[in-house]
Amino acid sequence: MKKKIYLIRANQDKYGGAEIYLSRLSDLLRECGIEFKIINSPFPKFLPSWLRILLFNFHVCLLKSDKFYFSLDRVSCPNVYRAGDGVHKFFIETEKKSKLNLLHPIYVYLEKKAFKNASKIIAISELVKRNIVDCYGIDKEKIEVIYNGIKFDKPNYYQAYSNISSEFELQTNFKILLFVGSGFKRKGVEEFLYIASKLKTKNFRAFIVGRDKNIQKYIKLSEVLGIRNKVFFTGPRDNVADFYAISDIFLFPTHYEPFGSVILEAMRYKNAVFTTRLCGGGELLDNYYVMENPNDSSVVQKIDSLLEDPRHLNKVKEKNHEISKNYSMEENLKLTLKILEAEIDMF
Repeated sequence: MKKKIYLIRANQDKYGGAEIYLSRLSDLLRECGIEFKIINSPFPKFLPSWLRILLFNFHVCLLKSDKFYFSLDRVSCPNVYRAGDGVHKFFIETEKKSKLNLLHPIYVYLEKKAFKNASKIIAISELVKRNIVDCYGIDKEKIEVIYNGIKFDKPNYYQAYSNISSEFELQTNFKILLFVGSGFKRKGVEEFLYIASKLKTKNFRAFIVGRDKNIQKYIKLSEVLGIRNKVFFTGPRDNVADFYAISDIFLFPTHYEPFGSVILEAMRYKNAVFTTRLCGGGELLDNYYVMENPNDSSVVQKIDSLLEDPRHLNKVKEKNHEISKNYSMEENLKLTLKILEAEIDMF
């Protein structure tokens, strides 16, 4: 690589999907001896979110000069923009978000600038590519789709089960349902709970791993639905891999997810996976496992059918595991560097 790459991402939250991706990308760039620097937001969190976003954009664009920016955030001056957060305009129109919240028009303004001013855009799914073209009229030839990549190591399934069962007193005959993600409303925790409550299979336990400021609301809903004794709300966890490793079904009834590396992680740890058409990661699944919407009730019978047929369940789990092998961080980096090198040569 002839030129230093500046990686742009405001947040440093280690639990965010884009932040986890940035951490993994940085590790691989370092291993490859490629010079880079990360620019995070220096602005304090007591400021309103909309103001921090505007200040960060002003900050990075003021500093740009002849720097090559590979941005993972909505800023108006990227060279290459990776649209890992999806298309906010599509999201607010789909979810009917209030335009009185300053955050929404500011995000839309900045992403419009990012899409227009970037010489190349990386979309993390075909869903995101369609959203960019439909919402902003961007030439589809300017957009390359590169699916997320994940790290591969050798899981210790026995140790993972030992760790989780000792903490949560699991029995060996329990089937395990899993949800991983923060921001429960958008990602479908309410729908997850309704689906779990309708299952005919009763010897299951469900784990909801992630954080949400309204978590008590969802705990209360699990009580109302009569499944409080079957559902564990763990909060964010550093050992999330253990939860993937012990699970049978990963259910992610999201309202909008540009890709969702949790889908790949679940597949990699041999889970059967269900998600919605508005999850980019669902593009890796057979259509049978993709819900029409978060309230698609047909998924209840499909999950029951798998849980009642261990042989079929294991086939699905193994198939997902094999598919996931095509999506390593190394492969993601190879495809990403190919784009960056071409753009740097023209810079």
